[in-house]
Amino acid sequence: MIAMILAAGRGERMRPLTDRMPKPLLEAGGRPLIVHLLEALAAAGCRELVVNTAHLGRMLEDALGSGERHGVRIAWSHEGEALETAGGIACARPLLGDQPFLVVNGDVWTDLDFGGFIARAGAALARPACEAYLLLVDNPRHHPDGDFRLAGDRVVDEACADAAAAPKYTFAGIGAYRPRLFDGVEPGAKAPLAPLLFAARARGAVSGEHFGGGWMDIGTPQRLADLDRRLRDGLTAAGSL
Repeated sequence: MIAMILAAGRGERMRPLTDRMPKPLLEAGGRPLIVHLLEALAAAGCRELVVNTAHLGRMLEDALGSGERHGVRIAWSHEGEALETAGGIACARPLLGDQPFLVVNGDVWTDLDFGGFIARAGAALARPACEAYLLLVDNPRHHPDGDFRLAGDRVVDEACADAAAAPKYTFAGIGAYRPRLFDGVEPGAKAPLAPLLFAARARGAVSGEHFGGGWMDIGTPQRLADLDRRLRDGLTAAGSL
């Protein structure tokens, strides 16, 4: 399964760190955030990658090149201006092919077994009705209300009969998708991912799984510092950090 790492965002909440460096190149545990992801994906056998860029994108390409020294091969999708999540994916579709693909936010850290996730996602997306397979995590302190309810392996609409008994989790910024999910997004247009997922959920086209391992959304300088400390101290306890 081809993977795409989303690396085009400005990282406003990370300023001033991101004024002169793209967010995915910020370091934790002695390595850039995006290198943690590249190496985890390579270890899972996912070696064909697409990385999108906008803010300081040339720095990313200069730092990573073709990706060979990290065990992957990178195709670059350059955006003049960041197109948001769905817009960036739609822009990169010629590089992603016509089969289901994995998308990972470039500002998350996780100890997820990507190989196992890709296998489960592939099985789910082999079902004709399934268009998206999401990784969901326990709600972190900064996002206590969560995003999606999970009943078994189905992401259910808030109005459905199963919703009341289904726990609500946070979207981890990691998912696998059928290309057709993005058919309505014009290449070059700005578009967020959430409305597409909510619409697909309403038609019963979203599945997923809960992950109880290590995960962090690196959304602030404090979270970056916390992750750096934990990695340097060898602390990778399970759960959302």
